Amino acid sequence: MAIISTLSWVLVVLVVLVVIITGAYTVSQQSVAIIERFGKFARMEGPGFHVKIPMIETIAKIVDLRIQQDVFTLSAKTRDNVTIKVEVAVQYKVSEEQGATVQDSGVYRSYYSLTNPEEQMQSYIVDALRSTIPQFDLDSVFDEKDAIADDVRKKVSDHMIRYGFEVVGTLIQSIGLPKDVEAAMNDINAAERKKVAAQSLADAERIRTVTEAEAKADAMRQAGRGIAEQRKAIAEGIKDSLATIKEAGVTTAEANELFLYTQWTDMMESFSKSGKSSTVVLPADFRESTSMFEQMLCAHKADQPSE
Repeated sequence: MAIISTLSWVLVVLVVLVVIITGAYTVSQQSVAIIERFGKFARMEGPGFHVKIPMIETIAKIVDLRIQQDVFTLSAKTRDNVTIKVEVAVQYKVSEEQGATVQDSGVYRSYYSLTNPEEQMQSYIVDALRSTIPQFDLDSVFDEKDAIADDVRKKVSDHMIRYGFEVVGTLIQSIGLPKDVEAAMNDINAAERKKVAAQSLADAERIRTVTEAEAKADAMRQAGRGIAEQRKAIAEGIKDSLATIKEAGVTTAEANELFLYTQWTDMMESFSKSGKSSTVVLPADFRESTSMFEQMLCAHKADQPSE
């Protein structure tokens, strides 16, 4: 009897060990286990330690609730009949919506509704892109790619939510062009850049020319004011000198001859310092103003630089 009792306890322990080994399981965070009993849905278990009935219950699938990403490459034609290749990245996740019943929950639908969710999603993305891209010409596809991606997300999300999937976002990663179209676009862009550069150079040259002209005009205005001030000062000096000379009893004619002689001597002094090799015949009588004036003109011409 003791032996039978011992064997019974050993058998019980073995059964418990088998149950623990074959029936115990854990579910990771952000995951849900779908349990089936004889091939029929039984229940869903969240994260933690669980036990199932060995050989009766099985884990149909561990559903990952984290966001996943797939990348699809497809072709589409723009409004101006250019065939392009579009690489689209789609971020999606299993919906955690509970629903009125278990069968209405997102986890249940994601497993039992579709055999290959990725292929089904790709079909919807292809359909959405091929209905959206033809609304844009080639340049607009590049400019509006974010708007196109968002439109695709909305269309695909409306379909996939029925199967328990939420489309979190879509991103157009690249747009491939035929080689001849790409070369033509590069030529157009290069021509546009050259045009902008030429326009910039022309604007810079125009600004430089206008600035120089304004500077010259201002310099001439300032020089004119200087000459005018100089002549005014000379006239006022002559006026003051005449008044002083008249007070000394000198006549106007004598005063004019004196001024003429003074200017002539100043000119001759400047002429002598210039280093020019010229001969000037001086009048015997400095009172001959006409002869003196002619000599002054001759000396002035001789003092001018030769061309």
